[in-house]
Amino acid sequence: MIQASHKTGLVFFPAFDWAISPNHPEREERLLYTQDQVLEEGLFDIEGISELKPDLATVKDIQRVHFCVPDVWKVTTESHFISAGGAKTIGMAVMDGKVERGFALVRPPGHHAMRVVHGARGFCNINIEAIMVEYLRAAYNVHRVAIVDTDCHHGDGTQDIYWHDPDTLFISMHQDGRTLFPGTGFINEFGGPNAAGATLNIPLPPGTSEEGFLHVMEKVVMPVIEEFKPDLIINSAGQDNHFSDPITNMNFSAQGYARLTEMLRPDIAVLEGGYAIEGALPYVNVGIILAMAGVDYSRVLEPDYRPERIRQGPDVTRYIKNACEKVMGAWRRREDVGAKMRGCNAFAERDRGIFYDTDLITEKQRETLRVCHDCGGAWRIASSSDQGARALAVHVPRRACDACRRQGADWYAGADGKNFDYAFLQDRPADKYHSRKLG
Repeated sequence: MIQASHKTGLVFFPAFDWAISPNHPEREERLLYTQDQVLEEGLFDIEGISELKPDLATVKDIQRVHFCVPDVWKVTTESHFISAGGAKTIGMAVMDGKVERGFALVRPPGHHAMRVVHGARGFCNINIEAIMVEYLRAAYNVHRVAIVDTDCHHGDGTQDIYWHDPDTLFISMHQDGRTLFPGTGFINEFGGPNAAGATLNIPLPPGTSEEGFLHVMEKVVMPVIEEFKPDLIINSAGQDNHFSDPITNMNFSAQGYARLTEMLRPDIAVLEGGYAIEGALPYVNVGIILAMAGVDYSRVLEPDYRPERIRQGPDVTRYIKNACEKVMGAWRRREDVGAKMRGCNAFAERDRGIFYDTDLITEKQRETLRVCHDCGGAWRIASSSDQGARALAVHVPRRACDACRRQGADWYAGADGKNFDYAFLQDRPADKYHSRKLG
């Protein structure tokens, strides 16, 4: 009998009752073919690979991460609670020592869901990785976390949630935002003033193949993770970089994904995108599972896999090498960059417009951050949507200093019904969430 080198747990949740539309790429078949492939290949006959059943996330789990306007129930379904709960189940199993590594093969996905949520964008309503991470921090006192997003689309939601968190390293490698939704994820997106360098983006040109992705892993991702020294490594395992994916333009393969996973050694992987439902996902997922378990994956080959047809050109190779050098240069200068961003200012502000492409909502935000040398800094977001909802959202970080705790409480107490319909406070040091309707 084959023995796994690393005891690995799997959670499946295809979400039979949730799809954007019957023929939309984000539908239950995304996981049904993978389930069939896992059973057909006999992965559960391998000693050390087991299946776990997803539990439900709670409202409190979601409120640690999100400000849902007007409330959690308005922007979620039962499937979202189970999807986030499946990621949470895997995280608990790893932390409790039931498994060494775990893969949550769940949907709906989550990495485009930002801190404030008015609806769905990029097929995502709530950020299931962030919900899992913040639960583990509250329940197990996990401190430093690295999230590596390998989805073809930039993980702009996860980036937004952790933009001001120096204890969370977020790295995204993705197709260049000039050529693909959501149009973000450039090298100069580097984290907020109190967390410069904790966000790293490596935009890749269309046509990037195994050579390019693994070069990024070797030259950027692994050296940075080694220096950051996280307690947990999370992989947002989007699989739409595959050469057969219908909505992207990359040339990655099942073998490449398995090798990337082998290099990264994630404690937890959570499924994100990937829409070649029959020709890619079953094979990519099997390769990832075997790589996580430390089992030979060399014979995992998808249909139509011809390495010579998907090899990247020399211009792509040069571009990627140059991008990696720029990212690493910025990483080495992160302390100087952070000091320059903070300057002598007591507060930092940014204005943003956010489009919810799935629900066709337009949101405007003004964010104010307390510049702090002792913690991630308290911040507030004045948010309004074209559907009429106005919210003041205040976040006090998990390890906030006394001054930032006072500032967050003052912002929340000062919210008035003239400018806002709702006020929310995430008091993470106390692990409490407060909300009130104004006016």
